[in-house]
Amino acid sequence: MKKIINDPSTVVAESLRGLELAHSDLITVIPDPAVVVRADAPVQGKVAVISGGGSGHEPMHGGLVGMGMLSAACPGAVFTSPTPDQMQTAIEKTNGGAGVLLIVKNYTGDVLNFETAAELAAAEDIEVRTIVIDDDVAVKDSLYTAGRRGVGGTVPLEKIVGAAAERGDDLAKVHAIAERVVAGVRSMGMALAAPIVPHVGDPSFDLADDEMEVGIGIHGEPGRARMPAENADGIVRRLLEPIVDDLPFREGERVLLFTNSMGGTPLIELYLAHGIAERMLADRGIVVERRLVGPFVTSLEMQGMSLTLLRLDDELRELWDAPVRTAALRWGS
Repeated sequence: MKKIINDPSTVVAESLRGLELAHSDLITVIPDPAVVVRADAPVQGKVAVISGGGSGHEPMHGGLVGMGMLSAACPGAVFTSPTPDQMQTAIEKTNGGAGVLLIVKNYTGDVLNFETAAELAAAEDIEVRTIVIDDDVAVKDSLYTAGRRGVGGTVPLEKIVGAAAERGDDLAKVHAIAERVVAGVRSMGMALAAPIVPHVGDPSFDLADDEMEVGIGIHGEPGRARMPAENADGIVRRLLEPIVDDLPFREGERVLLFTNSMGGTPLIELYLAHGIAERMLADRGIVVERRLVGPFVTSLEMQGMSLTLLRLDDELRELWDAPVRTAALRWGS
């Protein structure tokens, strides 16, 4: 195992220290319990939007904290759920009196720990609502989640919901928008090589040089099928067809297409794949109105990619376009 680290036990803490130094105008890092908080938090009268999960998926979630997106993120150990005390701290530091929305990826540990934090907050008369994202079409059940996993769709969810909170929507409206996003977003990923968790030291699964894994999870979970490696056209088709067919996305619909690197796929390959996906969607009469390309939901250094489609309407498109200023996403005034 070759990694740019000092000690596997201090990877997350040292990484968070560097994140804060690099983006001190945007965020503040609370070291214990570890929480990344928007620098100007709490914003009075604004719904606080909080998410989190295991580290190793950077820039999700800490890199998505800032104006127009998350109020706070709770980073767990690598591929490990954060703890309720982290969510409690995040709620305390960001609650501006308008309530709190918790965005939770559908993994058992995440769901249970965020649920506990919500109950503790409610006991202190803080209004909290929760939205669970479960966009992965690759699985119905696994060892890691009860039902479909939350994967690439988390990024557009956090962006759109964060924009709704930023424009002053109340908690009920922000939650309703989150429900619309979850209902209309689907994802699927694949890998050519597995990640290596620092404290483990070995790949999460083994692939021969001529194999690929289709339907992988973002924690290094194996997929639903192992098969001979294909060219880019074949890979994109294997990801896109199940996504389109699942909702299903129909001719004439408007979508956001998110082409995501799992950490080890260079942009030259990612843009190539994105172009193929756009062509295949155009052949189906599906209109790509917005796009995001890059490593935003990673799995350490996993070589692979995922595709996410989100059904758009005028309001969701407006919220996607709204200004955002985080370490990972920045546009608008």
